[in-house]
Amino acid sequence: MEPWWKGAVLYHVYVRSFFDSGGDGHGDLPGVLAKLDYIEGLGVDGIWLSPIHPSPNRDWGYDVADYAGVQADYGALEDFQRLLDAAHARGLKVLLDEVLSHTSDEHPWFVESLTGGQTGPKADWYVWADPKDDGTAPNNWLSVFGGPAWAYQPKRRQHYHHKFLRQQPKLNWREPAAREAALSVLDLWLSRGVDGFRLDVAGTFLHDAALTDNPPVPVDERTRLHWSHAGNLQRHLHDSNLPENVGVLDAIRRRVESHGPDRFVFGEFSEEEARCGAYCTPEEGLHSGYTFVMLLARKLETAFVREHYRTLADHPFHWPTISLSNHDVPRTVSRFGGKDASPELAKMLFALLLALKGTALIYQGEELGLPQASLARDQLRDPVGDLYWPYDGGRDGCRTPMPWTPGPNLGFTDGTPWLPTAREHAGLTVAEQERDPDSALAFARQMIALRKASPALRLGELEFLEKDEPVLAFVRRHEGEAIACLFNFSDAPRFVDAPELAGAELLAVRAGDADLRGGSIGLSPHAAAFLRLA
Repeated sequence: MEPWWKGAVLYHVYVRSFFDSGGDGHGDLPGVLAKLDYIEGLGVDGIWLSPIHPSPNRDWGYDVADYAGVQADYGALEDFQRLLDAAHARGLKVLLDEVLSHTSDEHPWFVESLTGGQTGPKADWYVWADPKDDGTAPNNWLSVFGGPAWAYQPKRRQHYHHKFLRQQPKLNWREPAAREAALSVLDLWLSRGVDGFRLDVAGTFLHDAALTDNPPVPVDERTRLHWSHAGNLQRHLHDSNLPENVGVLDAIRRRVESHGPDRFVFGEFSEEEARCGAYCTPEEGLHSGYTFVMLLARKLETAFVREHYRTLADHPFHWPTISLSNHDVPRTVSRFGGKDASPELAKMLFALLLALKGTALIYQGEELGLPQASLARDQLRDPVGDLYWPYDGGRDGCRTPMPWTPGPNLGFTDGTPWLPTAREHAGLTVAEQERDPDSALAFARQMIALRKASPALRLGELEFLEKDEPVLAFVRRHEGEAIACLFNFSDAPRFVDAPELAGAELLAVRAGDADLRGGSIGLSPHAAAFLRLA
C-alpha cells in the first residue's frame, strides 16, 4: 500500500494572512480552526502551516527565536493543540514549516554562541570564521537577500555566516551537539502529534568547511533571474547544495520515521535543481522535495513543464512535490497572464497542478484564482521588496490577506490588517464564489475530487505526448487506468490532431470547452480537458 502522502493534495496556510479571529490584524491559529470546515470542504488531504514559532519577524517567522513555542500573534500552544485535534478529527494531516538551517540572532543558542566567545559551550553551534587580514569577509559567498553572506561581530572578532538576512545566522550542522539540538525540535513536535514537516531551504544544511569561494554564473548564461538578486550571480556549490547534504537529510527522515511510518517530510530546494532528486529517494534523503523551476517560470510555454520533468527523469525513483504558487513568488495567474488574466487561465493552471505527477501543494487563494496584489512601497513589510524597490516589489503581493466576504477588509479582520487587503481581490471572495457554480472555487473542488477518484491522476507515471506549442499533452497511467490530460496554453482556440485519443471518453470535469471528434480534439482558449483512454 502506498503511503498517504504519495499523490496527496496539501493546502498551504500562510497563517498571518489567513483569518484573524482576535481583531489585531494578524491571522492566527484560532482563525485557521474557524475556517477548517472550508479547508476540509476543498477535499484536500492535509494542511501545511507557515512557521508558527516565536520570532522577531525580521523575515516573518523564518527567523525562529524559540522552537518550542508558538508565536504570540498566533495564539498559544493550547490553540495549536485544539487545531491539531480538530484537523485530525476531520481526517486532515497537519505539517509544520520547520526552519532548521538557521535561526534568529535572538535565539538563545546564538546569543550564547556569541557571548561565550570562541571557547564557550556553543562556540561552534554557528558558522564563524576569521576576517581576512584587511578585515573583509572570509570569502565571496553572497546572501540571497543582498550583499556579503557574512556579518562581523566584534564580541568574537569574527564573522558569522548568514545565507539570508544578517539577523538569520547559519546553524552549524557539522557540530554534533547543534545537529542533535535541531533534530530534537522534530522529536518535540512529532510527540505533540504533527504528521510531518516542510523543511525550509533544505539544500542549505551543510557548508563547505574549507570556505571555498563559489564560482560565478558565466556571463553569457545569465538571465533576468540571475540579475534580479546579486546572490544569483554565483553558483551556490560551497555555501549550500553539497552532495553530502543528503546524509543530513537522511538523518532527518530517519528521525521523523522513528515516530511512525505514516510521518512525512519534504523539502524546499531553491537552487541547483538537478540535485533535488538525488536528495529525495526511497533509499536515502527526504521523502520528497520541490524546486523553484515551475515557480519562477514567467512564460506560459509548455517547455517549463517538459524540462522540469526531464530533469526529474534523471532520478526515476524520486517522488516530487509539485507547486506552481507559494508565499515567495508572484501569484500564478498574474505571473502568466498579467493584469488582464482571464478566469479561464486560473482554472487551467489549477487543473495542470492537480494533473501533474507528484504530491500537489496548493497555496491559499490559488483555489480562488487570486491575482497578485499591487502595493505601494510604504505598504511593504517584506525586507526583499524594500531592498530591491522598485525593480522587485517583493513577496508581499502574494501574501495579502485571504478574501472571505465582501465589505471591509474582505472579511479577514475587524481590525487593521497587517498587510492591506488587495483591491484586485474584490469580487473574488470565498462567499461570492460559493454562490457561483462556474467559479474558480467550484472548479477547484471538482478538480480535487477528480484527482482523488482517479488512481492514475494520484499515483500514475507521466508520459508526454508529442504535440506542438501551445498544447501540453500527457498521459497518466496506474492500475489499468489511463487518463490523457490536455492543456491549451494559448488565449486562442486550438485544434489538435491526436489519433491516440480515438475511442476515449471525454470526462465531465474540464476547464473551458473541448470537442472530441474521433482522433481529433478542439480546445477553447486556456482549456484543460481529461479523457479516459480505452
